[in-house]
Amino acid sequence: MAVRIALASFTVLAAAASALATAQEAPAQGAAPVPEFAPRADAAAAQRAEFRTLDEDVQDLKKQVLDLNRDLFLLEEELLFPSNTQTAVFISMDVGEFFGLDSVELKIDNKDVANYLYTEREAEALLKGGVQRLFIGNLKAGEHELVAVFTGEGPHTRDYRRAASLVFEKGIGPKFIELTISDREVKQQPEFVVKEWE
Repeated sequence: MAVRIALASFTVLAAAASALATAQEAPAQGAAPVPEFAPRADAAAAQRAEFRTLDEDVQDLKKQVLDLNRDLFLLEEELLFPSNTQTAVFISMDVGEFFGLDSVELKIDNKDVANYLYTEREAEALLKGGVQRLFIGNLKAGEHELVAVFTGEGPHTRDYRRAASLVFEKGIGPKFIELTISDREVKQQPEFVVKEWE
C-alpha cells in the first residue's frame, strides 16, 4: 500500500515537472517571451536617468555659485570704491616697435599706488589691443597729480625709462585715466601719453 502511494506521488511529480518543462520551452501563443534580465535592464535605465538628473542639478548649482560669486564681487567693489570717489587708471599700447614694456610704476599725489611687472604674454596681450586696469582707488574731490614711470627696452635694445604725468581735477563721479604707449615714427621713439576719458 505504501509502495503504491509513493508510486502515485512520483507519477504526479513527474507529470508536473514535465508540464513545467514544456511550459518553459514553448511559451503560450500570443504572449511575448519575457527576457531573463529584464529587471536588471530596468534598474540600469533607472540608475542612468537618476545620474543624469543628478548631473543636471550639479551643473545648475555650479552656475548659481558662479553668478553669486560675480554679484558678490560687484557688490564688494561698489562698497570699497563708491562711484563718487572712484578713480581708475588703465594702460594700453599701440604698435610697440620702439618699446618693449617691462614694468610700470604709478604714483598719485607722490604716493606709490601701483607697481606692475609684465610677463612676455601680458605685454603681447597689450600689443594686440588689450587694456589693463592698473589701479582702482578712492580719491577725494579736488586737484591731483598722477605720475607714471615706464621701464622697458627701447630702440636699439637699450634700457629705457621714461615718465609721464598729468594734473587732473577729481569732481563728483568716477574718474577714468588712460596711460597710452605708442610709437612716434618721426623721431623713431616711443611716446607716453596720459589722458582722461571723457
